[in-house]
Amino acid sequence: MDTNRWLVILLCAAGTFLIRALPLVWTRRHLARRQNDTANTLPTWLGLLGPLMIAAMFGVSLVPVRQDWVGVIATLAGCAITLFSWYHSRTLGKPVFIGVVVFGLVTYGLTHLH
Repeated sequence: MDTNRWLVILLCAAGTFLIRALPLVWTRRHLARRQNDTANTLPTWLGLLGPLMIAAMFGVSLVPVRQDWVGVIATLAGCAITLFSWYHSRTLGKPVFIGVVVFGLVTYGLTHLH
């Protein structure tokens, strides 16, 4: 890929990170300034919105990028390892990361070894 594509990919990655990190940072700073004992926890909307956004992205990512057998196998492998990893860790970050890595490796492996 050329330099412009890598720059766009890095900008999209940074934007995606900021979309997720800024509400958390803002809320924690807001709670630290309040310093009262009544409700010093994160708001319920933040705890619900994060998993809902990840579930929405997961639903969109189930549509194979490629409309051939490589896309189907990579999607099935990524979904299976994501669910397996989530079952064992019960977290959100690690299973999604592992699923994306497996999806990429399967796609790369099947297209370059075929």
